[in-house]
Amino acid sequence: MKKIVTFGEMMMRLNPTNMKRVLQADQFDVNYGGSEANVAVSLSLFGDNAAYVTKLPKNILGQAAANKLREFGVDTSLIQYGGPRLGMYVFEKGHSIRSTNVTYDRAGSSFAISTAAEYDWAKLLAGADYFYFSGVTPALSAELRQAVLSACEYCQENDIKVVCDLNFRGKLWTPAEAQEFMKKAMPYVTICLANDEDFEQSLGIHAFDGDMTHGIEQKAMFEKGMQEITKQYPNVKVVASVLRNIQSVDKSTWMGLVFKDGKFTESPAYDVDVLEGVAGGDAFGGGLMHGILNDFDDQELIDYAIAASVLKLTVLGDLNITTEADVRSVMEGGAGVRVSR
Repeated sequence: MKKIVTFGEMMMRLNPTNMKRVLQADQFDVNYGGSEANVAVSLSLFGDNAAYVTKLPKNILGQAAANKLREFGVDTSLIQYGGPRLGMYVFEKGHSIRSTNVTYDRAGSSFAISTAAEYDWAKLLAGADYFYFSGVTPALSAELRQAVLSACEYCQENDIKVVCDLNFRGKLWTPAEAQEFMKKAMPYVTICLANDEDFEQSLGIHAFDGDMTHGIEQKAMFEKGMQEITKQYPNVKVVASVLRNIQSVDKSTWMGLVFKDGKFTESPAYDVDVLEGVAGGDAFGGGLMHGILNDFDDQELIDYAIAASVLKLTVLGDLNITTEADVRSVMEGGAGVRVSR
């Protein structure tokens, strides 16, 4: 079985109960997640061999985060321990015309202040076939930028494929900082995920006008952007994107697009009643990598990835608690209509 190793920060997530705003809240629900952790959980639930690399504090909160990964079958044996604290973020779900808001409390976390020298990639990537990171990880510090580049260099030397979800986060770094780093990292990347503003903010490639209400109608621009990625970085063999028309926090239409072997393949579009609009891109990445790890053809690959993604929009929390059977049911058009007995 092929093995994938993901690298990033796992955080505690707090969200006010009963759909309250943070300023109203007197109770919070607790979840755990983070982009690359979310991907590892998805893959493990799909039956793949997924390991996760991070650094957690050696206290009860670090243990709780690691336990959540183990609960869903992720290999946690590569996690480093130490440092002062677990990163956190507060998730305030929007409704109708009020947007969802994320407030980070992750500065000075065990992972954020870890150094590149702490990650022995010869050990951490032993037996790996794929290495997966997102743009969130190098955004956190110069040391983590070096850690990612060192991992990529090791992968190139040892025939391990590198997967990058550009995943731009404007609250963590600027477009100039992201582009400076990605120019160094992208020559190592084989599989690239780019959604919405990621093209321009992370790579300086214009492929989206910023209007989230009409993303699907901009498919031709996305296709040009995907081609431009492979033109600038011919080592990239697969580019995948989610295209979205977001009518409100609660209503949207999603479809997937993949550029592979010089041709485009697109998924059906799904109209979704959104329970929680977080980590859908991570679920897409998990679904895409499941298809690649298991040699799906191009159509099945993108259909599986988008079905996994839209299912996440119906699941509370960061983690896509979704099985292979759940995804197949959506792909076959049988989900959400009858009670499964």
